[in-house]
Amino acid sequence: MKRIILFVMTNLAVVVVLGIVASLLGVNRYLTPQGLNLGMLLGFAAVIGFGGAIISLLISKPVAKWSSGVRVINQPQNADEAWIVETVRKLATTANIGMPEVGIFEGAPNAFATGAFKNSALVAVSTGLLQGMTRDEIEAVLGHEIAHVANGDMVTMTLIQGVMNTFVVFLSRVIGYAVDSFLRRGNDNNSGPGIGYYISTIVLDIVLGFAAAIVVAWFSRHREFRADAGSAALLGRKQPMINALARLGGMVPGELPKTVQAMGITGGIGKLFSTHPPIEERIAALQNAQPGQV
Repeated sequence: MKRIILFVMTNLAVVVVLGIVASLLGVNRYLTPQGLNLGMLLGFAAVIGFGGAIISLLISKPVAKWSSGVRVINQPQNADEAWIVETVRKLATTANIGMPEVGIFEGAPNAFATGAFKNSALVAVSTGLLQGMTRDEIEAVLGHEIAHVANGDMVTMTLIQGVMNTFVVFLSRVIGYAVDSFLRRGNDNNSGPGIGYYISTIVLDIVLGFAAAIVVAWFSRHREFRADAGSAALLGRKQPMINALARLGGMVPGELPKTVQAMGITGGIGKLFSTHPPIEERIAALQNAQPGQV
Protein backbone atom coordinates (compact mmCIF):
# COMPACT_ATOMS: atom_id res chain seq x y z
CA MET A 1 0.00 0.00 0.00
CA LYS A 2 2.87 2.39 0.81
CA ARG A 3 4.36 1.81 -2.62
CA ILE A 4 1.01 2.37 -4.34
CA ILE A 5 0.41 5.63 -2.48
CA LEU A 6 3.92 6.86 -3.25
CA PHE A 7 3.58 5.88 -6.92
CA VAL A 8 0.28 7.75 -7.27
CA MET A 9 1.48 10.84 -5.39
CA THR A 10 4.75 10.98 -7.33
CA ASN A 11 3.02 10.69 -10.69
CA LEU A 12 0.44 13.32 -9.78
CA ALA A 13 3.21 15.69 -8.75
CA VAL A 14 5.10 15.05 -11.99
CA VAL A 15 1.96 15.65 -14.08
CA VAL A 16 1.27 18.94 -12.30
CA VAL A 17 4.87 20.14 -12.71
CA LEU A 18 4.98 19.19 -16.39
CA GLY A 19 1.61 20.84 -17.00
CA ILE A 20 2.91 24.08 -15.50
CA VAL A 21 6.14 23.92 -17.55
CA ALA A 22 4.24 23.24 -20.78
CA SER A 23 1.92 26.15 -20.03
CA LEU A 24 4.78 28.53 -19.29
CA LEU A 25 6.51 27.55 -22.53
CA GLY A 26 3.27 27.86 -24.45
CA VAL A 27 3.69 24.46 -26.11
CA ASN A 28 0.36 23.18 -24.77
CA ARG A 29 -1.43 25.33 -27.37
CA TYR A 30 -0.72 22.96 -30.25
CA LEU A 31 -4.40 22.70 -31.19
CA THR A 32 -5.34 25.70 -33.32
CA PRO A 33 -8.42 26.62 -35.44
CA GLN A 34 -6.30 25.83 -38.50
CA GLY A 35 -5.37 22.36 -37.22
CA LEU A 36 -2.39 20.87 -35.41
CA ASN A 37 0.70 23.00 -34.98
CA LEU A 38 3.24 20.21 -35.33
CA GLY A 39 6.13 22.29 -34.00
CA MET A 40 4.20 23.15 -30.84
CA LEU A 41 3.06 19.54 -30.52
CA LEU A 42 6.61 18.24 -30.77
CA GLY A 43 7.67 20.70 -28.07
CA PHE A 44 4.77 19.60 -25.87
CA ALA A 45 5.60 15.92 -26.46
CA ALA A 46 9.26 16.51 -25.58
CA VAL A 47 8.36 18.36 -22.36
CA ILE A 48 6.02 15.57 -21.28
CA GLY A 49 8.21 12.71 -22.53
CA PHE A 50 11.64 13.79 -21.37
CA GLY A 51 10.40 15.87 -18.45
CA GLY A 52 8.70 12.94 -16.74
CA ALA A 53 11.68 10.64 -17.30
CA ILE A 54 14.21 13.20 -16.06
CA ILE A 55 12.20 14.12 -12.96
CA SER A 56 11.85 10.42 -12.13
CA LEU A 57 15.62 10.01 -12.44
CA LEU A 58 16.38 13.02 -10.25
CA ILE A 59 14.13 11.79 -7.43
CA SER A 60 15.02 8.12 -7.87
CA LYS A 61 17.23 7.85 -4.78
CA PRO A 62 14.84 9.25 -2.17
CA VAL A 63 11.89 7.45 -3.74
CA ALA A 64 13.78 4.14 -3.77
CA LYS A 65 14.81 4.56 -0.14
CA TRP A 66 11.27 5.32 0.99
CA SER A 67 9.45 2.75 -1.13
CA SER A 68 11.84 -0.13 -0.38
CA GLY A 69 12.51 0.79 3.23
CA VAL A 70 16.25 1.06 2.60
CA ARG A 71 18.42 1.64 5.66
CA VAL A 72 21.56 3.43 4.55
CA ILE A 73 24.68 2.16 6.31
CA ASN A 74 26.28 5.33 7.61
CA GLN A 75 28.05 3.52 10.44
CA PRO A 76 28.31 -0.30 10.09
CA GLN A 77 26.63 -2.02 13.02
CA ASN A 78 28.42 -5.34 12.62
CA ALA A 79 31.20 -7.10 10.72
CA ASP A 80 28.90 -8.09 7.84
CA GLU A 81 27.82 -4.50 7.22
CA ALA A 82 31.42 -3.33 7.41
CA TRP A 83 32.34 -5.97 4.81
CA ILE A 84 29.53 -4.87 2.47
CA VAL A 85 30.57 -1.22 2.65
CA GLU A 86 34.23 -2.04 2.13
CA THR A 87 33.40 -4.33 -0.81
CA VAL A 88 31.36 -1.60 -2.50
CA ARG A 89 34.20 0.86 -1.86
CA LYS A 90 36.73 -1.48 -3.48
CA LEU A 91 34.49 -2.13 -6.50
CA ALA A 92 33.69 1.58 -6.93
CA THR A 93 37.40 2.42 -6.86
CA THR A 94 38.13 -0.25 -9.46
CA ALA A 95 35.28 1.09 -11.63
CA ASN A 96 36.61 4.64 -11.19
CA ILE A 97 33.38 6.10 -9.77
CA GLY A 98 32.58 7.88 -6.54
CA MET A 99 31.63 5.86 -3.48
CA PRO A 100 27.87 5.17 -3.62
CA GLU A 101 25.60 5.14 -0.61
CA VAL A 102 25.17 1.55 0.58
CA GLY A 103 21.90 0.31 2.00
CA ILE A 104 20.04 -2.79 3.16
CA PHE A 105 16.32 -3.46 2.87
CA GLU A 106 14.11 -6.24 4.23
CA GLY A 107 12.79 -8.71 1.70
CA ALA A 108 13.34 -11.65 -0.61
CA PRO A 109 16.59 -11.90 -2.62
CA ASN A 110 17.27 -8.86 -4.79
CA ALA A 111 19.52 -5.83 -5.15
CA PHE A 112 19.45 -2.60 -7.10
CA ALA A 113 21.37 0.54 -7.97
CA THR A 114 19.84 3.94 -8.60
CA GLY A 115 20.69 7.63 -8.73
CA ALA A 116 21.00 10.39 -11.29
CA PHE A 117 24.79 10.67 -11.20
CA LYS A 118 27.65 8.16 -11.31
CA ASN A 119 29.41 9.67 -8.33
CA SER A 120 26.40 9.85 -6.00
CA ALA A 121 24.50 6.63 -6.59
CA LEU A 122 22.82 4.22 -4.19
CA VAL A 123 23.48 0.48 -4.09
CA ALA A 124 21.11 -1.57 -1.95
CA VAL A 125 20.84 -5.29 -1.20
CA SER A 126 18.06 -7.23 0.48
CA THR A 127 18.36 -9.25 3.67
CA GLY A 128 17.15 -12.30 1.71
CA LEU A 129 20.07 -12.00 -0.70
CA LEU A 130 22.58 -11.53 2.11
CA GLN A 131 21.27 -14.58 3.96
CA GLY A 132 21.01 -16.83 0.90
CA MET A 133 24.36 -16.26 -0.81
CA THR A 134 28.04 -16.76 -0.10
CA ARG A 135 30.32 -13.73 0.16
CA ASP A 136 31.78 -14.40 -3.28
CA GLU A 137 28.28 -14.41 -4.76
CA ILE A 138 27.25 -11.26 -2.89
CA GLU A 139 30.41 -9.54 -4.13
CA ALA A 140 29.48 -10.52 -7.69
CA VAL A 141 25.98 -9.07 -7.27
CA LEU A 142 27.45 -5.85 -5.88
CA GLY A 143 29.82 -5.80 -8.85
CA HIS A 144 26.82 -6.12 -11.17
CA GLU A 145 25.16 -3.09 -9.58
CA ILE A 146 28.40 -1.07 -9.61
CA ALA A 147 28.74 -1.93 -13.31
CA HIS A 148 25.25 -0.47 -13.90
CA VAL A 149 26.40 2.76 -12.24
CA ALA A 150 29.75 2.88 -14.05
CA ASN A 151 28.05 2.22 -17.41
CA GLY A 152 25.67 5.13 -16.81
CA ASP A 153 22.70 2.81 -17.27
CA MET A 154 20.32 4.95 -15.19
CA VAL A 155 20.86 7.96 -17.47
CA THR A 156 20.79 5.87 -20.65
CA MET A 157 17.49 4.24 -19.65
CA THR A 158 16.08 7.68 -18.84
CA LEU A 159 17.00 9.02 -22.28
CA ILE A 160 15.52 5.99 -24.05
CA GLN A 161 12.35 6.26 -21.96
CA GLY A 162 12.18 9.98 -22.79
CA VAL A 163 12.47 9.33 -26.54
CA MET A 164 9.78 6.63 -26.38
CA ASN A 165 7.47 8.82 -24.30
CA THR A 166 7.91 11.70 -26.76
CA PHE A 167 6.98 9.53 -29.73
CA VAL A 168 3.94 8.16 -27.88
CA VAL A 169 2.61 11.63 -27.03
CA PHE A 170 3.35 13.02 -30.51
CA LEU A 171 2.03 10.12 -32.60
CA SER A 172 -1.10 9.55 -30.51
CA ARG A 173 -2.20 13.14 -31.05
CA VAL A 174 -1.31 13.25 -34.74
CA ILE A 175 -3.16 9.99 -35.44
CA GLY A 176 -6.01 11.01 -33.14
CA TYR A 177 -6.44 14.26 -35.06
CA ALA A 178 -6.41 12.39 -38.38
CA VAL A 179 -9.06 9.94 -37.11
CA ASP A 180 -11.21 12.79 -35.86
CA SER A 181 -10.89 14.66 -39.16
CA PHE A 182 -11.95 11.52 -41.05
CA LEU A 183 -14.99 11.00 -38.80
CA ARG A 184 -16.03 14.65 -39.16
CA ARG A 185 -15.43 15.03 -42.89
CA GLY A 186 -18.14 17.09 -44.58
CA ASN A 187 -19.04 18.82 -41.32
CA ASP A 188 -18.99 22.55 -42.04
CA ASN A 189 -19.35 23.39 -38.34
CA ASN A 190 -15.89 22.09 -37.54
CA SER A 191 -14.78 24.32 -34.67
CA GLY A 192 -12.03 22.15 -33.27
CA PRO A 193 -11.31 18.53 -32.39
CA GLY A 194 -14.29 16.41 -31.47
CA ILE A 195 -14.85 13.40 -29.26
CA GLY A 196 -13.09 11.19 -31.83
CA TYR A 197 -9.83 13.03 -31.20
CA TYR A 198 -9.96 12.62 -27.44
CA ILE A 199 -11.02 8.96 -27.47
CA SER A 200 -8.44 8.08 -30.13
CA THR A 201 -5.69 9.89 -28.23
CA ILE A 202 -6.45 8.07 -24.97
CA VAL A 203 -6.57 4.67 -26.69
CA LEU A 204 -3.38 5.35 -28.65
CA ASP A 205 -1.56 6.60 -25.54
CA ILE A 206 -2.24 3.18 -24.00
CA VAL A 207 -1.49 1.07 -27.09
CA LEU A 208 1.64 2.98 -28.11
CA GLY A 209 2.69 3.06 -24.45
CA PHE A 210 2.75 -0.74 -24.41
CA ALA A 211 4.77 -0.78 -27.64
CA ALA A 212 7.23 1.72 -26.13
CA ALA A 213 7.52 -0.42 -22.98
CA ILE A 214 8.51 -3.41 -25.15
CA VAL A 215 11.31 -1.38 -26.77
CA VAL A 216 12.59 -0.12 -23.40
CA ALA A 217 12.46 -3.64 -21.92
CA TRP A 218 14.37 -5.02 -24.93
CA PHE A 219 17.17 -2.51 -24.37
CA SER A 220 17.16 -3.22 -20.64
CA ARG A 221 17.66 -6.94 -21.24
CA HIS A 222 20.70 -6.32 -23.43
CA ARG A 223 22.11 -3.97 -20.82
CA GLU A 224 21.92 -6.75 -18.20
CA PHE A 225 24.41 -8.89 -20.14
CA ARG A 226 26.82 -5.96 -20.08
CA ALA A 227 26.43 -5.52 -16.31
CA ASP A 228 27.04 -9.23 -15.76
CA ALA A 229 30.24 -9.00 -17.81
CA GLY A 230 31.12 -5.81 -15.94
CA SER A 231 30.89 -7.64 -12.63
CA ALA A 232 33.20 -10.37 -13.92
CA ALA A 233 35.68 -7.72 -15.10
CA LEU A 234 35.63 -5.90 -11.76
CA LEU A 235 36.24 -9.13 -9.83
CA GLY A 236 38.79 -10.40 -12.35
CA ARG A 237 36.95 -13.70 -12.79
CA LYS A 238 33.51 -14.71 -14.02
CA GLN A 239 32.75 -17.76 -11.85
CA PRO A 240 31.36 -15.78 -8.85
CA MET A 241 28.82 -14.04 -11.13
CA ILE A 242 27.90 -17.37 -12.73
CA ASN A 243 27.43 -18.89 -9.25
CA ALA A 244 25.36 -15.89 -8.12
CA LEU A 245 23.07 -16.17 -11.14
CA ALA A 246 22.69 -19.92 -10.62
CA ARG A 247 21.80 -19.27 -6.99
CA LEU A 248 19.24 -16.64 -8.01
CA GLY A 249 17.72 -19.14 -10.43
CA GLY A 250 16.80 -21.35 -7.47
CA MET A 251 15.32 -18.51 -5.41
CA VAL A 252 12.04 -16.64 -5.51
CA PRO A 253 13.20 -13.07 -6.29
CA GLY A 254 11.91 -10.14 -4.30
CA GLU A 255 9.66 -7.59 -5.97
CA LEU A 256 11.18 -4.14 -6.42
CA PRO A 257 9.37 -0.82 -6.84
CA LYS A 258 8.72 0.08 -10.47
CA THR A 259 11.16 3.02 -10.25
CA VAL A 260 14.17 0.73 -9.72
CA GLN A 261 12.92 -2.55 -11.22
CA ALA A 262 15.15 -2.26 -14.29
CA MET A 263 18.26 -1.80 -12.10
CA GLY A 264 17.67 -4.89 -9.98
CA ILE A 265 19.69 -8.07 -10.22
CA THR A 266 16.57 -9.97 -11.34
CA GLY A 267 12.96 -9.20 -12.14
CA GLY A 268 10.29 -8.76 -14.79
CA ILE A 269 7.24 -10.75 -15.89
CA GLY A 270 6.63 -11.95 -19.41
CA LYS A 271 9.32 -12.17 -22.08
CA LEU A 272 8.43 -9.04 -24.06
CA PHE A 273 8.05 -6.81 -21.01
CA SER A 274 10.79 -8.36 -18.86
CA THR A 275 13.62 -6.00 -17.93
CA HIS A 276 15.97 -8.98 -17.39
CA PRO A 277 16.87 -11.91 -19.66
CA PRO A 278 16.29 -15.47 -18.39
CA ILE A 279 18.92 -16.57 -15.86
CA GLU A 280 20.07 -19.45 -18.07
CA GLU A 281 20.78 -17.07 -20.98
CA ARG A 282 22.83 -14.80 -18.72
CA ILE A 283 24.86 -17.74 -17.40
CA ALA A 284 25.45 -19.04 -20.93
CA ALA A 285 26.62 -15.59 -22.09
CA LEU A 286 29.18 -15.44 -19.28
CA GLN A 287 30.35 -19.00 -19.81
CA ASN A 288 30.84 -18.41 -23.55
CA ALA A 289 32.54 -15.02 -23.15
CA GLN A 290 36.17 -14.84 -24.11
CA PRO A 291 38.61 -13.56 -21.44
CA GLY A 292 38.95 -10.20 -23.18
CA GLN A 293 35.16 -9.76 -23.16
CA VAL A 294 34.94 -9.75 -19.36
